[in-house]
Amino acid sequence: MFVIMSMLAAPLLQACSDDNTTAPTPEPEDTAFGKANDVFSAEEWYSGGQLGTTEEPSYADPAPAVTNTTGMEAHFNKGEDFFEHVFTLNEEPRKGLGPAWVRNSCIACHPGYGHGKRMDRYNASDGGNGYLLVVYHPTAGTDADGVAYAANSYIRHVTGMPQTRAMSPFKAPIEEDGIHISWLTATDEHGNRFADGETYTLSYPEVTIDQSAFNTDPLPDNYEVRLESTIGIYGSGLLDAIDQDDMKAQYQLEASHGAQLNPGMWDAGANDWAASAWYTLADGSKRIKKFTYAMTRASLQDGPGANAIWNITNVNRSDRHYLYTDAAGAWAKAQSEDPEVIKYIQEHGESSLSVLHPYYGDGTEESIKERVKLLLNLPKNTEANRKVFEDNLMPFGEEMSDEDYYDLMVWHRGLAVPAARNLDKENVKRGKTLFYEMGCTQCHRPSWTTREDNYWVDNSIKAYAASTGQNPYEVLPKYPNQTIWPYTDLVQHRLFMVNDIRTGWCRTTPLWGRGLSMRRTQADDRLHDCRAKTVVEAIMWHGYSRQSDAYQHTQKFYNLPKEDRDAVVAFIEAI
Repeated sequence: MFVIMSMLAAPLLQACSDDNTTAPTPEPEDTAFGKANDVFSAEEWYSGGQLGTTEEPSYADPAPAVTNTTGMEAHFNKGEDFFEHVFTLNEEPRKGLGPAWVRNSCIACHPGYGHGKRMDRYNASDGGNGYLLVVYHPTAGTDADGVAYAANSYIRHVTGMPQTRAMSPFKAPIEEDGIHISWLTATDEHGNRFADGETYTLSYPEVTIDQSAFNTDPLPDNYEVRLESTIGIYGSGLLDAIDQDDMKAQYQLEASHGAQLNPGMWDAGANDWAASAWYTLADGSKRIKKFTYAMTRASLQDGPGANAIWNITNVNRSDRHYLYTDAAGAWAKAQSEDPEVIKYIQEHGESSLSVLHPYYGDGTEESIKERVKLLLNLPKNTEANRKVFEDNLMPFGEEMSDEDYYDLMVWHRGLAVPAARNLDKENVKRGKTLFYEMGCTQCHRPSWTTREDNYWVDNSIKAYAASTGQNPYEVLPKYPNQTIWPYTDLVQHRLFMVNDIRTGWCRTTPLWGRGLSMRRTQADDRLHDCRAKTVVEAIMWHGYSRQSDAYQHTQKFYNLPKEDRDAVVAFIEAI
């Protein structure tokens, strides 16, 4: 079981006066906190604005938007419990794991609430393994089912976030011992060495999956694999509060400066959103995508957190009466035809209390085969599938109640951003000046100002609000009219790194709070697949290729004297 361990340092009290010891002198308070200086404004200390910042060096604190609202902190604390503990098959209140899953808890992917850690192997039980597998077709073609696919599209035979664990007797869609991670070294045009002799390392993961590791029918072909690591989840509610009209203005600004923008997001000819930039939410309304590296989700309530508690653990709720399973039904077909699966269900599935009972049917091989194939292949929330699901897989009701889900979303939307640190230090001030002069803010936009924060509400939150007589648009933490400092433009750019992210387009990752990563998670790995172990490595990967959108900016960093390079790093660690 994964737990959060809070390490609280307490001074050792000296009870005797005859041992010639004295109590340690307390460190002076940072009297500069929250005060403007010649480089930083007063508000820059508050990275998440007045409603979204904690002054503690923590990724886990509730935002003032939570603590200032009567009764909300209790819900936040309950939601935190869902994040920090494992789900199981049948133990309340975190029941319903599976039948296949990616991880058995949220914190398994977000160690210390932060960025996932660099790993040498893929094992869902390894603490801090925030890696998600990205299995896709590198070129266009037709799969074994005769279905045409485009280049860079996800394979249909496993879920978008592939599952590597399953309940007995089912076999995981991908067997973990068939997943291989090798770390290779790249050399840039500078030979991985600054002019003053300081060296750096550029390493990257090469990932393969044996075709035999897939428990699917048919087996996928023409596929490649990449890794994407989870990022820190603090401040997600603040990003959700950024208005899409302000995002549009940012896109237009960058387009006017000649930036190459993802045509899947931006129609250069129309100088407006591309059709595929709009995400259709569960109620049919549409909003602009802003979450994940690939910009695949538009709302926190229909994206990170809301989706993850369902598709990572496969735990259903009132608005998700279906399983997270593959589009092709390939796993269901393989399990339904596996003699070992059928035999086990025949021997263990008669009892009405057994999790295998829904698959038992009349106990014959054909009946079990039919029911396994049917019940493991309900990926759509159609009325017909809802009826099948409710009659067979939900004899005891929803696995996550509307109230429990509400608590989780109060927690997720209510996580504060840690305040900036050391903004009064001379090297940090120097680092900010250089960061701006090098042009890094063209992508790492320093600040945004939220508007009314009219968040979208899903049906589970609506159901909870109705049961308590509340307005669903007032029950979650809100961040109206806040100046926040995430250091991201919420736009995708290309760095052209070796073994790059799928499609090559990657959303600019927020920098706020990242300087606390080592302290909070015992790791400081950066970039989408943890290929950079340090800030310097992350910066130099930005300039690995002359095609990179950040190449010129990286060369300016390369040409700085060491003292200035250290200052840039100190600034990034401070914000």
